[in-house]
Amino acid sequence: MPLDPAALLTAVQASPRAVAAHDKSTWVGLFADNAVVEDPVGARPHIGRAAIARFYDTFIKPNVITFQVDHDVVHPPTVLRDLAVVTTMSTGAVVIVPMHLRYQLVEQEGEWKIVHLAAHWELAAMVWQLLRTGLPGLTAVLTLGPRLLVNQGLGGLLGMMRALTGVGRAGKITTTRVFTAAANTDLAGVRTLLGHRPDIELPVGTPVSVEEFTNRARNMRWSKMIAAGRTVTASVLVSEARGVAVVEFGTGAGHITKLRFFLDAA
Repeated sequence: MPLDPAALLTAVQASPRAVAAHDKSTWVGLFADNAVVEDPVGARPHIGRAAIARFYDTFIKPNVITFQVDHDVVHPPTVLRDLAVVTTMSTGAVVIVPMHLRYQLVEQEGEWKIVHLAAHWELAAMVWQLLRTGLPGLTAVLTLGPRLLVNQGLGGLLGMMRALTGVGRAGKITTTRVFTAAANTDLAGVRTLLGHRPDIELPVGTPVSVEEFTNRARNMRWSKMIAAGRTVTASVLVSEARGVAVVEFGTGAGHITKLRFFLDAA
């Protein structure tokens, strides 16, 4: 089956339609048998359709969810969506969550299926936004805990809480410093921050050296930076190509191990 960008995007667009329709069987059926859902990145992943079905019952079924998509980047077999997700909780509280959604697809029996969904968004910021809605938000938070326990057990509840840790603000600061140095063609600064042998793909799938990265990222602009787990994502504009940068960290928030830039095709 050819890696047709339009077909991959069509497969991904079926997800918000099924969510809006509260069509559980269709939504779960969009995933491969061994699919992995990280939502948010940093939380315990949901592996396999049975676990993904429990995820649906916990986070999708009780709520009304709409996707406000700003931009899509298709780099077969990956689709990366730059968007905000608007969720109206069963209690009436409404939250708008900035997000980068990364879908990896695989062909199974003549259809494209989602094999890995990584949702980059910040749990702490969402909870704070929810609490600021007052009683409806507080009630939603107090309702979610028991629902998590019923659908996913204690492990699911503790696994969700893992998303409150990660590189956080320190990771954003490190990422901003690297981007600023590269945008200003400060090769010495980039080398100091990244070291001499980092794993850089600009665009994704094209490995480049520190020198090439610094040259290609000249005058780069970025916005909407999100720290989730051990990654930072950012909406970027590189040489007039829009996209999303995915920055992966090692053991510390100052140690970047990989940079990947998902950009529009030239």
